Amino acid sequence: MNEILFFGDNEYPILFKNEPNKITKPIQFKFKFENENENENENENENENENENENENENENEKQIKQISSGEFSTIFLFENGKAIEYLNDEDSKQNPKKIQIEENIQKVTVGSRNEAILTKEGNVFAKGENINPKNPNEFINISSLIEDKNDRIIEDIVSGYNSIYLLTSNQNAYGIGSNRYGQLGFDSETLNETEKPILMMKNVSKIFSGNSSFSVFLLNSNQELFSCGDNLYGQLGLGESRKQETKIQKLNKIQNIPKGKIIDIQCGYYHSIMLIENENQNQNLKRKLYSCGDYQYNGLGKNEDTYEFTEIKSYLFENDDNILDFSVGFNHNLILTSKGKLIVFGNNNYGELGTENTINQSIPIQIELPKLRFNENISNYHISCGVDKSFLYYSPLSFSNIEEDLIKLFRRKEFFNISFKTKNGEIIEAHKLILKYRLKDQNQIEKLQEIISKKSIKESNQIFEMIYSNRIINPKLYFEIKEIINSNEKIEETMKRIYLNENEKDFIIERKEKQYKFPKLILIMRSELYRGMFLSVTEDKSNKVTDYSELSNKSFQIFEYWIYSNQIKDEIQITKEIINEIQIGIDYFQLNQTNPNLFDLLINKFHNQNQN
Repeated sequence: MNEILFFGDNEYPILFKNEPNKITKPIQFKFKFENENENENENENENENENENENENENENEKQIKQISSGEFSTIFLFENGKAIEYLNDEDSKQNPKKIQIEENIQKVTVGSRNEAILTKEGNVFAKGENINPKNPNEFINISSLIEDKNDRIIEDIVSGYNSIYLLTSNQNAYGIGSNRYGQLGFDSETLNETEKPILMMKNVSKIFSGNSSFSVFLLNSNQELFSCGDNLYGQLGLGESRKQETKIQKLNKIQNIPKGKIIDIQCGYYHSIMLIENENQNQNLKRKLYSCGDYQYNGLGKNEDTYEFTEIKSYLFENDDNILDFSVGFNHNLILTSKGKLIVFGNNNYGELGTENTINQSIPIQIELPKLRFNENISNYHISCGVDKSFLYYSPLSFSNIEEDLIKLFRRKEFFNISFKTKNGEIIEAHKLILKYRLKDQNQIEKLQEIISKKSIKESNQIFEMIYSNRIINPKLYFEIKEIINSNEKIEETMKRIYLNENEKDFIIERKEKQYKFPKLILIMRSELYRGMFLSVTEDKSNKVTDYSELSNKSFQIFEYWIYSNQIKDEIQITKEIINEIQIGIDYFQLNQTNPNLFDLLINKFHNQNQN
């Protein structure tokens, strides 16, 4: 079921035909698709109604939102089924929404003020825009195929700037294409004002950051060193007071004063940039904080003073036991979503993009009221997205379909390592014999793999195992060396099934006293850390059963069961202190994954809400 709230500019493009140009209060956004019938026949028989309901359910699944990206003149909605639609600033509003005609499965979309880019599951990037395809700016072209190095054409991530697009390849190289007017591609803009093919900006890059209204870009390398270039008229590159007078930084400069902690994200507006940092607090929990730099006169910093280095945004709204789940930056407005369900806003509000029911600018963070959300208990499944002058809050439930990443994480766990390989420099890499058994063509190939690894560096060796685990071509040159010894045609999902599903048995059974509980194994793999128990039971004694060690009552176990399937706690269940204490003990048994969301936190919040009512 879709749930999208919208507020802000309703003119470029028009998303609501019968609403004003400025929508200052969050309202529900609903799609209208060509294949939906406006009139229903009330005289249809019961069987036909049942069929219609099934079709409606299928359509709802197809329309489940995965991502929203919005620029100055277009907005793209990406769905879980890999399809996308776009709303364009088109005089003929009947053409909206338009289906994006890309044959490949779409993984990510990104929209700048003057461009759009689409990343497919195959690692290709299709883009359009005046600075991308001047001859036909409304036509998508494959820009990843324009990279000169043919071994560097598999793309892992894409980011849009105002009129530039940035690509991160599987070899961890950053490329830029489009406008370089402000030096945002990292080259002298006097000699290279624009490029119609991607040019290499920097190697050894782990993340790229920019924004739909920004002429600036940040690159983070694998050593957590941060570099920036582009427009610096307002000090938004975070390079400090000494560089403020340089309005164009045409080469990538290392930022010296970065706040301590792990950089999670950086988003850029026109006059400012905001950074999200994650640290462990005194209770050994991960705490996230926001930092900003730029010119405060344009209301985007969350404070009333200029700062040309990243400094913390402080507010009583960021409580110690609250945490930042998501944030987004538009032209000069900012949205922040916290773990307690607060939507905190600040910045320009000319189009009502702050959702405050007026058009008054806000220089410091304030909280706005939201309509009651359909899935209110699962706030961690909500996301926010700022267009240039638009704002979206949308529900995107946890997907169980992306097995690949979880499998990689699973087989990096040290307790599963049972075979060692030595690199050319003598470093030891430990691997998992079982997955090698399924991924290599036969047992003798392990010796050949050892021979290959013995001639490689530690970095190259890790890339080889990454390709074996994930079935992705991370390094084409290395892949060519190992492709003769691996089952290259076997998809990673099939490997997962062969390891965990015992071919015909798809359920994992937990025996509890007089009752058996069945759970689909793949869901359990995603939602909890029963890896050791599952690994031992399935791979060694070929059993799918685990004896019940816990003391959970049936009611508490039913709470856990519902959470496994739905990521929620049933509304009608009354939470007591006894249940909380019991499930806290059970968490040690189940070793529940403490992310997205924490079951115990959900229980506590529901307990407090029930007592308040």
